[in-house]
Amino acid sequence: MSIAFIDIAAQQRRIRPQLDAAIARVLDHGAYVMGPEVRQFEAELAAFAGAGHCVSCANGTDAIALPLWAWRVGPGDAVFCPSFTFAATGEVVPWTGASPVFVDVLPDTYNLDPVKLDAAIEAVKAEGKLTPKVIIAVDLFGQPADYPAIAAVARKHGLKLIADSAQGFGCTLNGDHPGHWADVVTTSFFPAKPLGCYGDGGAILTDDAALAELLDSLRVHGKAVASDIAGRTFDHDPKYLNMRVGMNSRLDSIQAAVLIEKLKLFPEEIALRNVVADRYAEGLTGHVAAVPTVIEGGVSVWAQYTIEHKDRDGLAAHLKTQGVPTAVYYPIPMHRQDVYSVYPQPGGLPVTEAKAETVISLPMHPYLDVETQDRIIAAVKGFNG
Repeated sequence: MSIAFIDIAAQQRRIRPQLDAAIARVLDHGAYVMGPEVRQFEAELAAFAGAGHCVSCANGTDAIALPLWAWRVGPGDAVFCPSFTFAATGEVVPWTGASPVFVDVLPDTYNLDPVKLDAAIEAVKAEGKLTPKVIIAVDLFGQPADYPAIAAVARKHGLKLIADSAQGFGCTLNGDHPGHWADVVTTSFFPAKPLGCYGDGGAILTDDAALAELLDSLRVHGKAVASDIAGRTFDHDPKYLNMRVGMNSRLDSIQAAVLIEKLKLFPEEIALRNVVADRYAEGLTGHVAAVPTVIEGGVSVWAQYTIEHKDRDGLAAHLKTQGVPTAVYYPIPMHRQDVYSVYPQPGGLPVTEAKAETVISLPMHPYLDVETQDRIIAAVKGFNG
């Protein structure tokens, strides 16, 4: 019997009647883009994350780009981010004309190393070619970065902080969501994410009301928002008044309707993911080079369960013969891709390069039953490479 790497269908079977009804309501009212479900979902997501405001958008990549636009990041500016991440994290920086600056990660959590981050900022300042502006920390594989330490570095240097929580939305550190420290939290609703829709979507969360209003304008072609039109009169509908250069990055109502139903399950599914992760740790500790380490006080949402093995490729081949799917994130880190290799990487990235050779991810989702998981664990332990 085949094993699903991420079993989206299991969740769908559980709530299919609610999903069908939610989608039918959208079909009935016909407001397919930015309809009432979008506003409802934004309010509910903000409440879940303890944020003052939520601005949804078309995808998780736009979610990172929009704050950079709002903060007027541009040519000559430096944005600090890890290289051991999906391309979207660093990809958006050149869109603005700014330069990504790649920083190494911690060897246990694979998240941004605060000490190396501080050193990288100091190095860029000393060189004098770029102006440090923003830090993008990533909640890789589902767990929070070291936000207290990273936020302290951001305050020291007067930089904005983005929590790229595309993989980690819902994670907490000492009971707080990343927005407790970051200026904005961004996420993706790509179907494979712990909180995913059935297409694409993203969101930005912030406590800054003025920033949220600006983001609302930028996501809809730079439209006029309340502060733009206050005290003014117009001969024509102000919806056609464009106050700034923006983009088209709106969440579809059907996706919002799906996410409203999925958000109801999300706290329970986070708990179930942690049960699965605990079973993996119990079964695999001592049989692989490393099982995941979660930051002290952290709760991961386990977007992936990533182990290390000295013969990663051999293990993947063996598991394939056993019907166990695997994935490797990220075998070629961003700074080693030709198009990104031209950007600064002060101090080098030795940890990133080492981990890219050893990490491998196993099936992970809330509905992974004990029997199937035992089969996976046995297959890993049975590899003699």
